[in-house]
Amino acid sequence: MKLRIRSNSIRLRLKRGEVDQLAAGTSIVEETHFPGAVLTYRLDVSENSSISATFDNGSLTVSLPKSKVLDWASTDDVSLFAEQTLPGSGALSLLIEKDFKCLEPGHHRDCEDDDDTFPHPGAQSTGA
Repeated sequence: MKLRIRSNSIRLRLKRGEVDQLAAGTSIVEETHFPGAVLTYRLDVSENSSISATFDNGSLTVSLPKSKVLDWASTDDVSLFAEQTLPGSGALSLLIEKDFKCLEPGHHRDCEDDDDTFPHPGAQSTGA
């Protein structure tokens, strides 16, 4: 699972096996270690009706409704999106996407791989 944070937006990209894991009702948990601290980020499947996020004690948790996860996992839909109202004003944007194979071989960073990614919809088909 890849995490991207920018301002009031959170984007998570999942490989095939991770989407399957969520569809089976199993959480996905990742950690990034810093000197003296750990950032934990996780995706949970819940019985709630909306996508939501919490941050507590160094842990980011995004909860996804089970029904939306099952629909998303079984279709070609690319993403799940929600906006969560913030106290005071503004909103937190939450985007969960299927991770696609890079169009240019070797274009990804050395620490990343394209294994278990979804076929890129922009890739040319090899059939005639």
